[in-house]
Amino acid sequence: MSHAIKRALSRVVTPMLRRPKRLQVAALCLRASGSKKEVLLITSRQTKRWVLPKGWPIDGLDAPGAALQEAWEEAGVKEATINPEAVGMYEYSKRLKGGARVQVEVQVYKTNVDKLVDVFPEADERNRKWVSLDKAAEMVNEPGLREILRRHT
Repeated sequence: MSHAIKRALSRVVTPMLRRPKRLQVAALCLRASGSKKEVLLITSRQTKRWVLPKGWPIDGLDAPGAALQEAWEEAGVKEATINPEAVGMYEYSKRLKGGARVQVEVQVYKTNVDKLVDVFPEADERNRKWVSLDKAAEMVNEPGLREILRRHT
């Protein structure tokens, strides 16, 4: 391979293939259960794996506000207080419509849930479950999310 082709590959093609990570925001929805805390997990729509309510940033909302909106739409969190500072971040590979995969960084915001309702936008598409933080760490697939859950026990 000529020097010019190698240079073109390293300066043009390779950066195009290394797309930046996309950003999502998630709500670490917690409640007190006796002397312990429980976290609310939901199933993803397509793979049915256990995850936190999360989604893409929303125009007009800051990151914690968008995380709270996702907690409402995906899990029925009607009333809650959310910490304005992220408590952690993890990464995963998301399959987009059409099958393409993108790397996503998820900022996680601690959310204390005051009221949960049974009628919410994605109620028919997801399951939800309150579990201990230790149990939640065993149920999720993403190593970074496991670590965040274990830190909050």
